Amino acid sequence: MELSRRDLLKLGVLGGAAALFPFGRTASTASLNRLAQSKMPKPFLAGFVVPPVLKPARKDATTDYYNIAMRPGTASIAPGLPTPVWGYNGIAPGPTIKATQGRRVVMRQINRLPLKHPQLGYTPLTSVHLHGSASLPQHDGYANDGTLPKQWKDYRYPNFQDARTLWYHDHGIMHTGPNVYMGLAAQYHLHDATEAALPIPKGAYDVPLIVNDVMLTSTGKLLWNDDDRSGLFGDIIMVNGRPWPAMKVERRKYRFRMLNASISRSYNWRLDSGEPLVVIGTDGGLIPTPQPVTNFRHGNGERYDVIIDFEKYPVGRRVLLENLSNKNNIDYDGTGKVMAFDVVANASSTVDNTIPDVLNPHSEVMALEESMAVATRRFDLKRRHGEWTINGVTWKEVAESGFQFSLANPALNSVEVWEFVNESGGWFHPFHVHLIDFKILDRNGLPPMAHELGPKDVVYVGEEEIVRVVARFGPHSGRYMMHCHNLVHEDHDMMGQFEVGAGGDDPVSADPPRPLPATWPIGG
Repeated sequence: MELSRRDLLKLGVLGGAAALFPFGRTASTASLNRLAQSKMPKPFLAGFVVPPVLKPARKDATTDYYNIAMRPGTASIAPGLPTPVWGYNGIAPGPTIKATQGRRVVMRQINRLPLKHPQLGYTPLTSVHLHGSASLPQHDGYANDGTLPKQWKDYRYPNFQDARTLWYHDHGIMHTGPNVYMGLAAQYHLHDATEAALPIPKGAYDVPLIVNDVMLTSTGKLLWNDDDRSGLFGDIIMVNGRPWPAMKVERRKYRFRMLNASISRSYNWRLDSGEPLVVIGTDGGLIPTPQPVTNFRHGNGERYDVIIDFEKYPVGRRVLLENLSNKNNIDYDGTGKVMAFDVVANASSTVDNTIPDVLNPHSEVMALEESMAVATRRFDLKRRHGEWTINGVTWKEVAESGFQFSLANPALNSVEVWEFVNESGGWFHPFHVHLIDFKILDRNGLPPMAHELGPKDVVYVGEEEIVRVVARFGPHSGRYMMHCHNLVHEDHDMMGQFEVGAGGDDPVSADPPRPLPATWPIGG
């Protein structure tokens, strides 16, 4: 069942400039009536849920194979008002993938979304990015490597990196923000022997927390208002797809894999009890030593693994996870609350209930030093004429160059220092570099914050900050994206690319999507 040339013309992907930016800019739905305060969900009434773990469709000696269909679904957010969403296998957030170091994964992504967004009107071209994976260019979710409705693509993931919390999300050109806002996001956990040998919480005590914020219309639909391309800030805080949920916990330690999947909102976490959150992992995996902090800021796309010890509290105690917020968020009455932990019983198991003094002393990324760098590059993050730029360049220039123009061309396996400069006091930029992990050297000349003392792939570049990082560029040659993870900024157009070495696979043509056979079942 191939898409004909006429079908493609209808979808706007053939011909001239349309091939570069096929579907036009996203409109705002801010003019729609916002859900009244009296209709809003009440904090801590929703039960906490954990996204399901997806089982492989099949396995062989080296590889696990998964089938996932991106398709419409329905969420329950406001009482009595079903909310249409798009999800991996129809749920938002999507199912968790659990992978093992040394075993490859092939993830078949099938676009069964409608030809048009029901409110915003664009065609949902999708591109799946496994955020945190050192994937080949054609499997990295390059923005213009788009899969249309009625097409599919196999994404291949090597899984050779250290254990870490990754996430897979949409990265389609110009509509990454709306596609993720509709629900196209999920976690992916990579495990290894080092992690398995540590006595840290595992199994039911190792819990994903996918946090995002939404705003609803009076009829329960998701309301898109990007505030003149500055950012989208909702008035309802969601955790694993539920508004302000309450989780029942035992009196013992839990590991929480915290992902900020919001479009634009950053968070500043704390417990209302004042007890510490112990950071044990960052984007690129376990950190060398645990870092207890009373609060920490969390930018879009960043992952932090934290341990909370509920043994300190008596049965019957409610502990709140709160959000102190950060500069230049738009806050509402309910955005300072996130979720509740209700201590309901003594520990049923105290196995793997320890925080070791040493977690990952052999991280290659954290062993990098500035003295190893063969080059230093500066990237200025600025808004010009209503568009967001990197060194004055937007993705439009990349597309018009035939996807050849790069902001940097580090040699394969070379070490470089990159400086991210945000001279504005009006916004922050959580900046993401694909392919690599990096070590933060300093922020405005001062050491990185305690919660950042691990391998990273997103760095919070705050207002009037200069952040320097060091990285080794590899293990693949090719062109990869770098962009602000405020997805409104990314879509308008703070995204560029760098090229590692020369001669890498082309991210668009090396493994293009294919037409969907009519005989395939809806689920795969």
